[in-house]
This record gives sequence, C-alpha cells and structure tokens, in this order.
Amino acid sequence: MKNETIFETIKHVTDNGIDYWSARELLETLDYTRWEKFLNVIEKAKQACQNSGQEIENHFLDVDKIIAIGSSTKRPISDLHLTRYACYLVVQNADPSKEVVALGQTYFANQTRKQELLENEYENLDSEDDRRIFLRQEMTKHNKNLAQTAKKAGVTSPLEYAIFQNFGYKGLYDGLDAKGIHTKKELKKSQNILDHMGSTELAANLFRATQTEEKLKREKINNKQAANQAHFQVGKKVRNNYELKIKNYDYNLLTISEL
Repeated sequence: MKNETIFETIKHVTDNGIDYWSARELLETLDYTRWEKFLNVIEKAKQACQNSGQEIENHFLDVDKIIAIGSSTKRPISDLHLTRYACYLVVQNADPSKEVVALGQTYFANQTRKQELLENEYENLDSEDDRRIFLRQEMTKHNKNLAQTAKKAGVTSPLEYAIFQNFGYKGLYDGLDAKGIHTKKELKKSQNILDHMGSTELAANLFRATQTEEKLKREKINNKQAANQAHFQVGKKVRNNYELKIKNYDYNLLTISEL
C-alpha cells in the first residue's frame, strides 16, 4: 500500500534550500494518466491560491522538462514546480475517490501546518537568546533524526557516526572538523560546540542536518562512504548559501553573514 513517504521521495530542493515538487511527477503519484485532466486540478488550485491572498507566481512556477522520445531524441514538455502550499491546494482539488489523494491531503496538510507553526513560533521570539535556545532544541531533535537515518544508510558505530558528522562540518566550515571548530572557538574540552553558536550559525547547522537527512532518504543511500560524501556536499552547499565566514573569535563565535 502506498503511504505518505511517497511524497517525500519525489520532493526536490533548490540550491537555496527551497522544497518543491514537479507537477508531472505529482500527476503520476496521484494516479492521474492525462496531463490535460491534471491541469484542470492545477487551475482550481491556482484559483484557491489567489482567493487566499497569495501570489500564484510564488507557488506555481512554469518550467520546461526535457524527456527522451527515442534512443537519441529528446524534446521539451511543459511542467510546473510547486511549493508545498501549492501541492496542498492541488491535492485538496484532486479526485477524492483515489486513496493516494487522501494520503496526499493528510501529508501536505500536516507538513504545511507544521511549517507554519514553526515559523510563527520563531518569528515571535524577541531576543537573540530566545532564538538561539529555540534553534538549539531543534538541533538536538534533528540530530537524533539524522543519526537514525544515517544508521539505516550504513553508519552504524559511534566512531563511524563521528566521522560522518565531521564530513558535514568540513563541508560547512571549509575543511574544519568538530575538533577544529572547537579549537577556533577556544572552548574547554567539556564544552559542546553547538552550545556556543549564535542563532544564525545554528540555523545553518540545522539546515545542514535536515537537508542531509532528506538526501539520504531521497537517494536511498545505503553505504557509509556515500553517506559521508552526501553530508559533505550538503554542508558545502549550505556554506555557499549562507556565505559562512569564520571570524570574531574574541567572542568565541563563528559568525555567518546571511544573504
């Protein structure tokens, strides 16, 4: 039986870390066979988006997709990149008699609501300390999730997981591992580097953890070498997005300048 994880497997992430879904792939997942019929569903979703006060262009992006039509021939076909909110509206307007549509409605409703609550909670925090504590708690939770996913990917022992984590840090901190970061921050041996990060630096590490977890699942990585490289790649990409710069050692912080 299909379950909600099928919507995770077809999820894509832009270089800026934005989740999106291909309408063509969503069509197949929702058991539609004709693009023209699915476009009717999308048009209803666009109308609902507009009625809710949202800009359609922010959630439904028209793109071309290249497909093979022979051994050496390819041609472009129309597609759309959909945000999570757009997918939520699409499944709400899809055929309710399909079991997979009901699963999609549950998945996107839960994910959209969860994201809204998280964003609202963070936005209502008044001080840097409150934001840092909030993100530190999220980091603890998602590190546990990452450890479980990494274990399924072949990272089984505590030593292997420490190596796996260092690959992520090296990507994010331009070659520095946990020990190197610890040294740069001039921390005592007993101090945890995550407890000595500001909110922006924690946000980058949280993004690293969540995106690595999703990459391991999405690409069905099943050996520790590939898992290590995936973690490094995600860390490096997050570094590039955040323009991470190591500086300000007087305060034992690694400051990140956000775009």
